[in-house]
Amino acid sequence: MASPEPGAAPARVMLVDDHAIVRRGLRSILELEPDIQVVAEAGDRAEALRVLEEAGPDVILLDLKLSADHDTEGLDLCSEIVRRRPQSNVVILSTFLNESLLNQSLRRGAKAYVLKEVDLVELVRIIRRVSQGESGFDGRSAAMVRALVAGEHAGDEEDFTAREREVTELVASGLTNAEIGRTMFVSESTAKFHVRNVMRKLGVHSRAEVAYAAGKRGLLDRAGRQ
Repeated sequence: MASPEPGAAPARVMLVDDHAIVRRGLRSILELEPDIQVVAEAGDRAEALRVLEEAGPDVILLDLKLSADHDTEGLDLCSEIVRRRPQSNVVILSTFLNESLLNQSLRRGAKAYVLKEVDLVELVRIIRRVSQGESGFDGRSAAMVRALVAGEHAGDEEDFTAREREVTELVASGLTNAEIGRTMFVSESTAKFHVRNVMRKLGVHSRAEVAYAAGKRGLLDRAGRQ
């Protein structure tokens, strides 16, 4: 790991995660570093925005999933943080290695997209880079960024199961969850589960975006063929 510059002010870090135990764990690890200071914590969007100006963080470690009801709530919060305090650098922490989510994170102003399984040494390195206004990625997300830049999108649809492709086509056709359930001979709750998975994998927030996102990835042409 690169050593901190002598005499440099500590990077002021804010932790945003809905699990207190995760925040405590990150705090205990990061505060072992002499050049990193955890200045604030928040468990949800409202709390994060409330303490943002008072804490004045250089880096915000922001969980992509801030509630049980929404897998990507962190994206909207990222946009709001960047709008309110552009000098704070957002690092998105995610469970998902997903090209669409990574792309959306960068478009919303995040300086880094890091998988939660990242090595702690690497996380500290990323925080140091981001605190200086640079971008930072773990090894796996960096490879995906290179693919994005190079335009290497082939095979994006391969992480969709045959059933998810069918659901994608039905959502794009405008069917409700109840109608999808009847079409696929499953319950409405099961249909809703599949729809949420499809939207998460596509990195969209509304059913209206499914057709566009799926069409760009070639899913509507391939749905149901396997």
